[in-house]
Amino acid sequence: MPVEGLLWEHDATGLAELVRKGEVSTIELVEAAIARAERVNPRINAIAERAYEEARERAGKVDRQTPLAGVPFAIKDLGIAWNGVPVHGGSKAPFFVPDFDSVLTERYLAAGLIPIVTSTTPEYGLRLMTESLAFGITRNPWNTDHTTGGSSGGAAALVASGVVPAAHASDGGGSIRVPAATTGLVGLKTSRGRVPLSPLATESWYGFVVDHALTRSVRDSALLLDLTHGPDPLAPYAARPPKGTFAAAAMRDPGRLRLAVYRQSPLGLEISPETLAALHTAVALAREGGHTVEEIALPMIDRDFMAGFAVSVSSAVAGTIRMESIRTGRSIIGNVERATRVLARFGELLSAGEVYATLERLHAAARQLIAATAAYDAVLMPIIAHPPLPCGAMDPGGADEFIEDMLDKLRLTRLLRIKSLLGQLMDKSLWFTHWPAIQNVTGQPSIAMPVYVTDAGLPLGIQAAGRPGDEETLLSLAAQMEALSGWRSRRAPLMAPAQAAGKARLAAAS
Repeated sequence: MPVEGLLWEHDATGLAELVRKGEVSTIELVEAAIARAERVNPRINAIAERAYEEARERAGKVDRQTPLAGVPFAIKDLGIAWNGVPVHGGSKAPFFVPDFDSVLTERYLAAGLIPIVTSTTPEYGLRLMTESLAFGITRNPWNTDHTTGGSSGGAAALVASGVVPAAHASDGGGSIRVPAATTGLVGLKTSRGRVPLSPLATESWYGFVVDHALTRSVRDSALLLDLTHGPDPLAPYAARPPKGTFAAAAMRDPGRLRLAVYRQSPLGLEISPETLAALHTAVALAREGGHTVEEIALPMIDRDFMAGFAVSVSSAVAGTIRMESIRTGRSIIGNVERATRVLARFGELLSAGEVYATLERLHAAARQLIAATAAYDAVLMPIIAHPPLPCGAMDPGGADEFIEDMLDKLRLTRLLRIKSLLGQLMDKSLWFTHWPAIQNVTGQPSIAMPVYVTDAGLPLGIQAAGRPGDEETLLSLAAQMEALSGWRSRRAPLMAPAQAAGKARLAAAS
């Protein structure tokens, strides 16, 4: 089989095994990934920066005995340093060129991964659609008229289109799980403190943001976590250590688990029939696996909780704009997008006392949720309230655009102190994604599983949220559901290699 076909068909673990056996060389894999990236990217627009020459050089030197030797990879253009590669954060503001690697980058390189590009993101990761003025629209390989979600949408597009088998991603309000849900991938949001953000950051968004990856398979997610987790001297805290390896957890039978399912929207907004059908599919798979599933409510997760999350993020955005202005030596507020500017200005109106009190209320609700769900091994719930949206569907229009424009031009962000107006803005921002921010606040791990494909042929994933620090149970459950559903063999049909196109059609239909 030509190397492009191997790249398109295998997960990262499988490709590394081919390298160890001598069936394909690291240089062949990297060249095939570069060629496919250039062939596919005009359709998906998922690349922020290319690093092809460095990738070729690294492929020629990589130790073939490393766990993922020669496996092509992508690093997100946000929140991580890769020595010498510009970080734009999806913005037109002046970019940053680090002269060091983040600890996570060092661990990726030590594992033998070969980064070839950085992947697109919305500006500062603020939208759950990967669309920006700086880079344009990133498109879904399952249907390029539709979104990949965000903020790790570029990473998802590259993996789903077969350019790389796995990619770095980060999640501050669903930014791993939403792209996974829209592109048929596995997306594990790890426990707070599981993977260090140092030395670029101590924590981000008050600890809401975590880093991991988007993958085709559960075993890849588990192996990547084994290779990248653990404390760092510059990190102030770390998640509790696992009992064994994550890879071993993904290989073992989960036993008989006690699961819950949460169906309600914390915002009280519409949930599509397709989302409910996907959740029903996940519940049915869990019961087929021998697990009990009980219906629960989470009354502590309500509109006030979600508003507290929005307020906290606004203050964090204000701080980001301040820090970026200090770095560049001038104000960047005029360089950022209108929605970012509105959020930042609202954040500036909040006092330190208000933000602290908001965080305390969020943490209190988080403790209530963790206590209320402690008896369950995992809680199943949606990720996205609707199938993957058409590109541009979240752009404000009509009255919404007028209001946002007036908030910006007339500096009327103080009006967002009116609870009802803030609630309207929150609903416009989160109507596609009601649930993911819950686990960013609680610090729990949660895994997106591609259990469902709509009648229109679009993926629609569901998440399982676990106990704090317990990725092992989630990986074991997800691997079982992967085996029962056969999702690992599904591939987006976009520009499939000729010898694999037939397989793709069969897998997508199953």
